Amino acid sequence: MYHVQFPGLGIDMTVSPYAFEVGGHPFAWYGIIIAVAFLLAFLYTVKSCKRFHIDEDKFTDAVLVGIIGGIVGARLYYVLFDASSQYLRNPVSVLYIWEGGLGIYGGIIGGLLCGALMAKHRKISVPAVLDLASLGFLIGQSIGRWGNFVNQEAFGTATDLPWRMSSENTAAVSSTGVHPCFLYESLWCLIGFLLLHAFSRRLRRYDGQVFLLYSLWYGIGRFFIESLRTDSLITPYIPLRVSQVVAAVAVVASAALLIVFRKRTSLTGCGSAKIMELNSIVDEVAVKRAEKKANREGESPLADGVSTIFSSGEEAEKVMAGGSIREPEQPAPGKPEESAPGAGEPEKEKPASPQAGEPASEPKDGAEGK
Repeated sequence: MYHVQFPGLGIDMTVSPYAFEVGGHPFAWYGIIIAVAFLLAFLYTVKSCKRFHIDEDKFTDAVLVGIIGGIVGARLYYVLFDASSQYLRNPVSVLYIWEGGLGIYGGIIGGLLCGALMAKHRKISVPAVLDLASLGFLIGQSIGRWGNFVNQEAFGTATDLPWRMSSENTAAVSSTGVHPCFLYESLWCLIGFLLLHAFSRRLRRYDGQVFLLYSLWYGIGRFFIESLRTDSLITPYIPLRVSQVVAAVAVVASAALLIVFRKRTSLTGCGSAKIMELNSIVDEVAVKRAEKKANREGESPLADGVSTIFSSGEEAEKVMAGGSIREPEQPAPGKPEESAPGAGEPEKEKPASPQAGEPASEPKDGAEGK
């Protein structure tokens, strides 16, 4: 049990790292929170597959392989940069992941690498998969960081800010309170998810752009948050933490690639309406919503999100089914169209008939008796 306080906010609570016991075996809140974070991230990404034009079954395969790669990568990242020599003295302890010791950047790198290889094997767009996976990562990271809160770990240096946190674990750093770094990263990832979710639906110009923006956004936040941490891995040669170095590299690389690819328009799923038109992409979800709305209101099945290259919902459905909406052929320039006989001739004026009550006009001179 931990007695956790936020003195400046008037919050005082008791936090247990364990949720319940079954047969004498305790189940930690940390594992439950991580499981919930993964579940919500997975449900979001699978539901978004249609908008990104990614096959759900193939994407699920990539996710499952990515999970394995993420666990292995997180453990190797921690072991490689661990300052102690415990793993050299007892190499078998590398496998004891239940004792703790996972690096989130290693998990991201391992998960993305293995997931991307599986996506390539299953013949789906790797950049599009990375875009969707990035949004899932932000959900998972935003929720998962609360596991650090229940364990009272991953906190920062001493501070007197109103939202400072104190507990038995933070007393070694400060008796007045420390930076709640878990909260900073959780909020940073939540804001990043909301921004990139909206961007992916309306502004994305090419597959892979959301992933680069994720790397940029998360890297910036992680660099500064890590500077406040007291328990993260330190690099042996420069006065920076390992995660700060990785974050800096990610920020520079992603910013450079965003500049290089700024004119790219190779899109296969949802994004900018203009780029979707350019690539003849139909938003199937928007089409279905348009049809439902039209059925309710008795209107033409056009809706927001449907590419304007289609004049009706029927045309959109035809293209989705593999059909064509080619325009009728126009006559060649300079070649007059064939016209019906008599077309273009001036119409002969008919003589006006006498109105009722008026005498008929007399014949002209010389016309009498003929």
